[in-house]
Formats: sequence, C-alpha cells, structure tokens
Amino acid sequence: MRIAFYAPLKPPTHATPSGDRRVAGLLLDALERVADKVELVSTFRSFDGDGDAARQEALRRQGERLARRMIEQWRASRHTRPDVWFTYHVYYKAPDWLGPTVSEALGIPYVIAEASYAQKRAAGPWAIGHEAAADAIGRARLVIAPSRDDLAGLEEVVPKARLVYLPPFLDMTPYQAAARERAAHRADLAKSHGLDAAAPWIVVAAMMRAGDKLASYRALGAALSELNDVQWELLVAGDGAARDEVRAALPRRSAFLGALGTRELAELYAAGDVYAWPAVNEAYGMSMLEAQAAGMPVVSVAKRGVPDVVVHGRTGLLAKEEISALLRELLLDGERRKLLGRNAATFIAAERSLEAAAGRLKSLLAAL
Repeated sequence: MRIAFYAPLKPPTHATPSGDRRVAGLLLDALERVADKVELVSTFRSFDGDGDAARQEALRRQGERLARRMIEQWRASRHTRPDVWFTYHVYYKAPDWLGPTVSEALGIPYVIAEASYAQKRAAGPWAIGHEAAADAIGRARLVIAPSRDDLAGLEEVVPKARLVYLPPFLDMTPYQAAARERAAHRADLAKSHGLDAAAPWIVVAAMMRAGDKLASYRALGAALSELNDVQWELLVAGDGAARDEVRAALPRRSAFLGALGTRELAELYAAGDVYAWPAVNEAYGMSMLEAQAAGMPVVSVAKRGVPDVVVHGRTGLLAKEEISALLRELLLDGERRKLLGRNAATFIAAERSLEAAAGRLKSLLAAL
C-alpha cells in the first residue's frame, strides 16, 4: 500500500514546534508501520488565520493548480501513484484543496484524520474555507476523529458509517526511558534552577502565543495565586511571541526552561509531580498525553477533547471550570499523586500507544 500524506494546516516538516506538527509526525510514524510507502506529497499551507476572503480565494486557486499538476504527474507514472490519500486536520481555517480532487481523479480512497465542522462559520469571514472544508469532509471515505467532542458536528456533513473514533496516541519510548531515570533528572533540574527537590513540582509545557495559550497561562496563574499557603515549585517549558505576557501572568518563583526537544521534555515530565493546565479551548492537548506517559498525573478541565486524554479519578483530576481546588488536593497528597501517575503510565502504554494506533489504522485502511 502506498499512502499520500498531506497536512494543510502545518506540515510535519514545519520549522515551528506545535501540537499540530507533533500529531502530524505521529500519524506519519503510525502509517509507516502499516504501509509499503508513505510520502509527504505537499507542504502547501492553506491556512488563513485572519478571515481574509481574498487570501482564501488565492489559496483556492493555488491549490487547484497544484492538484492538477499532481494528477498529471501520477497519470504519467502509474507505478508511483498512491493507493490512498490521507489528510491530517481539515477545518474552516485550513481546508484541503488538494486531496478530494486528486483522489477523485485517480479513483482512490480519500481519508481525513481530525476534522471539525460548525455551521456557524458558513456566513462569516471564513465562508470560503468553511465551504471547502465541508465539501472535503463530505467526500471522504473515512473520517478519523481523535475527540468525541467533534463527532456531533461531523455528523452534519458525513454519514456515521464513515466516522471512526481513534483517540490521540504517542510513542512511549522516550517517556518510559526518562521515567526510569526520574531521580537523576530531578536532581539535575533542582541543581540547574535552584529548585526545592523536596517540594511538589508542578509542570506545564506549552507554546507562548496570544489567544487560547495565553488565556490558559493566565488561568493557571490565577489558580496558583490561590495556593500560596501550599508548598510547590513551578517549571514551565515553552517559548513564543507572548513570552513576556506569560511571565507576567505566572508567579515570580517560576522556573522558565524555554523551548525543549522531545528528550528534554520527557525528562522534565519524569521529574515532575503533577501536570497542571487549564486547557482553554484546547482540542485535546498532546502535552497532557506526554506527561502521563512519563508517569505524571494531570489536573485540567473536563472540556472539549481533554477527557479523551485524561481519565478523571484514574490518571488525573478534571475540574468543571477552575483547577485550583483539585490542584491543591494533589499537592497535599503525595501518595495519591504517585498512584495516579502509575495509572497514567499504564493507561498510555495500554490504550494510547503508537503500536495500538498503528494496528487500528491498518485495519481501517485495509477495509477501504
């Protein structure tokens, strides 16, 4: 099986780290385990973040030209043509101008992993992108949803029989390796940043940008302001244009570690005691999945796709709105933190691993 892979919002080769780039890379890893060849066929970005109709129209024309070129190339060289087109993340700000057209011309199945649809966008500034996203979703032979929160909207444009729930997943290898050296990583971080190794460590890892991320950081700062009577240290991994606003929102005693690579992040997670993130408008949150893989429980909110990655009472605690009360509970109960952390690592290894996802994808694509 040959798979053409495409991510209209942000390709996995994009220079800027993000959860979206991370998920695209994980999907590629999973697909490479089940296909003879997986090719990233385009880095064309259809993203319009401003609701600019002229830009959306220009992107549409560019996408149509690229699609025609692909069709001509594959028709001229049939031995390299794909058997399946697989697009990651389609929504009104980043529609797929390539996959549906190419798939139809070549007579191959068109698959989407992660899509969202909301009728309220039909008459707004992203009307062109909204219509294109709805068209792509409706033409897909299979739509794979990582969050149950998206299913209701998707059912408005695609039959239930073509919808499949496949929760977020990751490669456990770096997190399991880091967890085995927890004591050493904790000692190194304590020495490097002047931290109290005897106090509970709260960890957060997120890009520092305006919008929902900054709103989450501010909500975290507000929650921590309610816990001044409790002992804790805060370690923050991440960077971005809103770094000054983030620093202003969080306590002065915070340790800011900057942007970290996968190995360094895994070591940070393994060294911590509880991952805390208010997840304002978060689709599901890959960092919370990663933290649990390293054996750290999560405190967050029971909104959108967060319950797809954190199991309340089993791998962490989920609040309805504000997280300070639940965070206080875990900061004061070391034994419960350890139990939830062990459960979290077991949960990710058994139910959210790369191997499990690859097996499911193999079955889904074979059925096409």
